[in-house]
Amino acid sequence: MSKQRRTFSAEDRYSIVQESLRSGPSEVSRKYSLSPSLLRRWKEKYLASGKDGLRDSYPRVDPQVRILEEENERLKRIVAKQALELEVKSELLKKTPIGPRKR
Repeated sequence: MSKQRRTFSAEDRYSIVQESLRSGPSEVSRKYSLSPSLLRRWKEKYLASGKDGLRDSYPRVDPQVRILEEENERLKRIVAKQALELEVKSELLKKTPIGPRKR
């Protein structure tokens, strides 16, 4: 049986911490299948910063925004490649003498 990563919202974390304060951490950690260290960390964050301390510390990125950012990077690479090609071609034209061809 593989472990699946679960996510808890700030409200879920708050209710679990409140329950652990009432019932005790060992009982609550068994009930929700959480490690005691995770529950302890949530409790410390709650006691230090209140309910705001239980929010995600990293911003969630919308999947559409991520897709657009990847597309933007791809287009930037294309433009950079074309600019480099134009620069190389202009340098070659400067070095090549233009005049009548000999037959």
